Amino acid sequence: MTPEEIEKLPYRPCVGVMLVNGAGRVFVGARIDTPGAWQMPQGGIDPGEDPRDAALRELREETGVAPEKVEIEAETDGWIAYDLPHHLVPGHWKGRFRGQKQRWYLMRFRGEDGEIDISGPPPEFSEWQWMDKDRLLDSIVPFKRAVYQAVLAELGGRI
Repeated sequence: MTPEEIEKLPYRPCVGVMLVNGAGRVFVGARIDTPGAWQMPQGGIDPGEDPRDAALRELREETGVAPEKVEIEAETDGWIAYDLPHHLVPGHWKGRFRGQKQRWYLMRFRGEDGEIDISGPPPEFSEWQWMDKDRLLDSIVPFKRAVYQAVLAELGGRI
């Protein structure tokens, strides 16, 4: 695909979850498909699905955390978009999107660590940890850093 073709593609509607424990640390998982790359739970919004419902669904799918184990404390005012690197576009989402536009939710985890289950199906993470928010930007893939900076700027002060 040419850069011009990619620029004409839409963004994939998506949600992200900043799940925070009682100690103010953020849940991150190591991506199975990108060793060494950590990220917060995120995923696409199904057609007709409310973004808040999508966030709770994605959280459960990726972490095993049930909706009754979290409190939604805040959400971003608008959408935060990012572009995939051009060489990745044809292989992601069948080449239909240039990147994602995301609505992010800050959720407080009220459960026990033993309730977290990243086994899927299908699993997206090979391992998980609670991370200090100050380490997030250094631990994720570079093309998502601007998104994480924006999420931290808007929601990080509430942790």
